[in-house]
Amino acid sequence: MAAKKDKTPYMLELCLIIIAVIVALPIYYLLVTTLKTPEEAVASPLGLPHHWTFGNYAEAWNMMRYPKVFMNNFIITFFSLIGCTLLPCMAAYGFARSRNWLSKLLFLAIIAGLVVPFQIALIPLYKLISTLHLMNTLWAVIVVNISVTIPFNVFLFINFVKSLPLEVEESASIDGAGVIGSFFRIVLPLMQPVIASAAILNSLTFWNDFMGPLLFLQTRDKAVILQEVYRNIGQFSTNWTAFFPMMVLGVAPLLIFYIIMQKYIIKGIAAGSVKG
Repeated sequence: MAAKKDKTPYMLELCLIIIAVIVALPIYYLLVTTLKTPEEAVASPLGLPHHWTFGNYAEAWNMMRYPKVFMNNFIITFFSLIGCTLLPCMAAYGFARSRNWLSKLLFLAIIAGLVVPFQIALIPLYKLISTLHLMNTLWAVIVVNISVTIPFNVFLFINFVKSLPLEVEESASIDGAGVIGSFFRIVLPLMQPVIASAAILNSLTFWNDFMGPLLFLQTRDKAVILQEVYRNIGQFSTNWTAFFPMMVLGVAPLLIFYIIMQKYIIKGIAAGSVKG
């Protein structure tokens, strides 16, 4: 038994190493290919480049018109995040603190959106966006993003609000704070951990969204990063040394955002703790 117990940590380390290699291999292949010439990428897919070149990134930057598509991506993600966090926070607070039957009915109606696949609503959404004259505008994608993510975020936030102690809000009401004051001064700061978590999940969805921009953004001037990446995939052949740098340029801002938000999650947890 002792021998088996001694081997357990080594077996665990071996499994972790194998998993790390499996995860790191595609990333290695992606990054190495961006530094090769097309001939080297075909001749030695996993080998290191003989002549390191960063010209592929410059070519991808120009082909994608990166500053323009990056700004489109940023505007869509930024305003979508504001809408899909602030509105569900307010709704969740109202649902959590209300006891009447109407609020329960409205809550069930919103949560019902979780069981409706986005693909089923594509045609009605297309007609609605056309009726509102938002077609080929960034606001079309922003409105759709917010409406699609509201049900999940309300479901996520309401459980967190219910876990907050009522005594803090009651103390604020004694000091003269109304419902709106209690929400913005007390409840919203305490919700920082769950807001940060929702922001990370939603930012991944918004930044990497392809279906929405494909349907509602019809000119290249309004295109996002994934649309430009898709345009550079040939029907019969693809220049992988130009395609992979586009993928890196598309993912890099999201990785930076994750690193920044990681710090705020930890700060939000500390700020949101309530000591009895």
